Formats: sequence, C-alpha cells, structure tokens
Amino acid sequence: MQTHIQKGPHSQLLHQLRSSLLSLCSDSHLICIYNFFQVDRFLHKMRLNDEQLNDISARFQAEMKKGLSAESNAAAAVKMLPTHVRSTPDGTEKGQFLALDLGGSKFKVLQIKVREDQGIRKGGVEIEEKTYPIPNEVLNGRGTENINPKKKHPLAFTFSFPCEQPTLDQGFLLEWTKDFSVRGLQGKDVVDSLRQAIKRTGGMDMEILAMVNDTVATMMTCGFDDKNCEVGVIIGSGTNACYMEQLNHVDLVEGDEGQMCVSTEWGALGDDGTLDDYITEFDREVDACSINPGKQIFEKMVSGMYLGELVRLVVLKMAKLGLLFDGRVTNALRTKGTITTAHVAAMEEYKNCLGHTREILESLNLSPSADDCIAVQHISTIVSFRSSNLVAAGLAAILTRIQKNRNTRELRITIGVDGTVYKTHPQYPKRLHKVVRRLLPECHVRFVLSESGSSKGAALVSAVAQRLACSKTQNCTTKSTKYLWR
Repeated sequence: MQTHIQKGPHSQLLHQLRSSLLSLCSDSHLICIYNFFQVDRFLHKMRLNDEQLNDISARFQAEMKKGLSAESNAAAAVKMLPTHVRSTPDGTEKGQFLALDLGGSKFKVLQIKVREDQGIRKGGVEIEEKTYPIPNEVLNGRGTENINPKKKHPLAFTFSFPCEQPTLDQGFLLEWTKDFSVRGLQGKDVVDSLRQAIKRTGGMDMEILAMVNDTVATMMTCGFDDKNCEVGVIIGSGTNACYMEQLNHVDLVEGDEGQMCVSTEWGALGDDGTLDDYITEFDREVDACSINPGKQIFEKMVSGMYLGELVRLVVLKMAKLGLLFDGRVTNALRTKGTITTAHVAAMEEYKNCLGHTREILESLNLSPSADDCIAVQHISTIVSFRSSNLVAAGLAAILTRIQKNRNTRELRITIGVDGTVYKTHPQYPKRLHKVVRRLLPECHVRFVLSESGSSKGAALVSAVAQRLACSKTQNCTTKSTKYLWR
C-alpha cells in the first residue's frame, strides 16, 4: 500500500512541491527531505524539540553529580571516572613514545615524537603509524593472548573502554562495550596485562607511562593546538565525552587544588531508567539483541554501531504494516546489519540522496518507488538527527557545569571531536554545532576535529605528565612520571 498526501486546502501545492523535489533530486541538485506525515507520526518520539533536549541535559547534569560524589558513585549509571590527567598541553612537552590504540574496529601502533615548543601555535608532532584489523577471534578471545607489541619505547596505551584508574598507569576494566567481549580481563588491570604480554614476548625494554581513554586523547590532541580545548567527545562506533573538572569536586581522588580530566562514560546514561520516556520500541529491540542488554542505553541511541540497525528496524516495521514497498518484506531486510551507518550517511548526501537510497534498497532485493525512497531517506534523517541532538544535549550539560565551576555566564571553549560518525556523515557536524549553540547561546563554542586523535593524544598525556613531573622534581627521566599520580 502506498502512502498518499492527505487531502486538504494545500494538497495541490504539496503535490506540486513533491513533484518539484523529485525532479530536483533526480538531477542531483538538492537534498530531498520530504516531510512524510506518516513517517513523522511513526517516529514522533525521535523528533526532539529544544524543551526536551534541555530536559535531557538537566537529567544528565544530575547524573554527573551522582557519579562525582563518593556517596552515590557506586550506584550511579554515569560513572564520571577520574583519569589522573591533570593538565592539557602548554607547548613545552617533548619526548619520543610508542603508542598503542585499541578500541574501535582496528588496532594501531604508532611511533610519536613530540618536539618542544612546537605546540599550541606551531604544532610539532611527528607520527609513524601502522594499522591492523582486529580479527573476530581477538574480539571474543582470551585477553592474555591478544596484545603483542614489537618495538622499544616509552609506551602510551589508548584503551577505549570504561576503566577505574587509581593512577595514570593503571586501569581496571569495568566492562566491555560495543562488540567486544574478551574473556578474562573484566575487573583486571589491563595495563598490567599488557606488561605481562610484553614480558612473555621478550626482547623489549618498555615502560608503560599512561593508559588513556580515546576521548581524553582526543581532548589532548586538540589541546596541543588550542589552549581553550577542555572538552573531548567521540562519536564513532561508540560514544563518550570528557572534560576538565575542578579537583575539589572529584570525590574519588584526594586533593582540592587544580583540575583533573573526568571521563563521563555518558554511553551508560539511561541504564538506570533515566531516559525511559525517550526510548522507542526500536531502541528496545536494538538493546535486546545486543551483547550487553540493559547497558550503554545512550550509546545505543547515538553511536555508529547502532544507527543503521535502528533505520532497518523502522523500515522493516513500516513495510510490514504496508506503509512501504506495497507491504513487501525481503529476507535481506529482515537480516540484522544489512543497513549500516555508512548507508545512513550515504542517504543524506545532498547531491544524490535518492539515488543512494534506491541503490541501498535494491541491494536488499526491494523494488522501491520514488515515494518509498523519500520515506526511507526521511527515516534516516530523523534517526541521525536524533543522535546529534542527544550529543548536543550532553555537551550542553557539560558546558553548563563548566560555566558553574567558573562562576561565569559567558564561556569561550573549544571541544575536540573524533569518531567516524562525526567525520563521515555529511550533515552531522553542522547539525550538532547548531543545536549546541542554540541550547547555550551565551557560550562561544568552537569545534575542532582531532587529527590522529587517540594515539597522538595518548603520547601527549605521557608528555604532559613527564613535563609536570620534571617541574615538580627537577628530574626529567621518564621513570618519574608515574609517581606524580599516586
């Protein structure tokens, strides 16, 4: 059954508009966003207005307070993990490091040289990089068998999963996220596990100076070139954000002076029911079919690992109800993972939105009409727009907290960003920027895309820690670094 425009006084005008849009899209001149009334009604819970976004932001602020408090942290969904990173770069960092980056779909090994007095204004980081795909047997194997680095260097380790860090060079894995489920590491110190793997390999004299979350590494990378960068956010296969918090507000760490970077672990927002009234039936199905049901609820509404699947589930249900494809459903459309986030991005390219949409649907053995293509493209827009809106609400909460910490109404700040969704979705960045600025008009927010973010940032964390250790002890050996954080 085809979807028709509702009759009314403006039906002829709407019909003419539809014809014009189809003509323009077929000529690749204009993005085709056609406001299908039935799609909008079907996905009304995903279409968030500013009042709802401010409400979500306020809920996140309350969860942040719970996570920072020693009394409520154990029961908090948003853990607000101290990272023991006490400063962003100031341009005087130097050193040569090996960096390992594990957390997405690939494993990276980098040699990084930080040149003194080259940051902030000039930039001075030399990088030699090798990237390796992560086989399925590693994703689901035993942790002690996975990591086998091959070079001598002071070592910085990016590990993009929630960890409790008593010191900069320790990290006890709280839980796996995304598609990782490696056995034998949860609750253990992954830095020590890496040390043991290095020892078993033999022939290497390495000291692990720091274990860093990828979000923190992103903030540090951007902070090397912009001194106002005190927030980092990842929008990729997973999502997280970090920021520089006043140390006297971080109950889990001793001390009251200065700042410390806190990894919010906002992917877990909603695990305690905080977002239940914003969760749709499609979110619940994605969660139920994941490897960690009931966990990382916010992440499953936002990140690249799930956006394509959300679109598929919506399209599938509308087809079953006869609202798409004359009610025809193929085995490919029924199969999990056949619509990816890369497909969602392709369906939102301005130049050939409907052409890409048709190709994707035909690859699922469907025979879409022009109306079907418009509707599916609109579904993709709503799902991805909700993602950027939710990230904007989270960032608004963080920036509001920084405002309160500084006791200022106006705030000038830079946010470092990384992740495949942000980098590859053609509409995502401008939507995110616009909504953040609309929610906080008194803030002057600059967004900077991180270059080689995670790995370069891990080395910079080590370089900053080494620089602070030197200034405190006047002993500029790498061995002094770790003791600064105990």
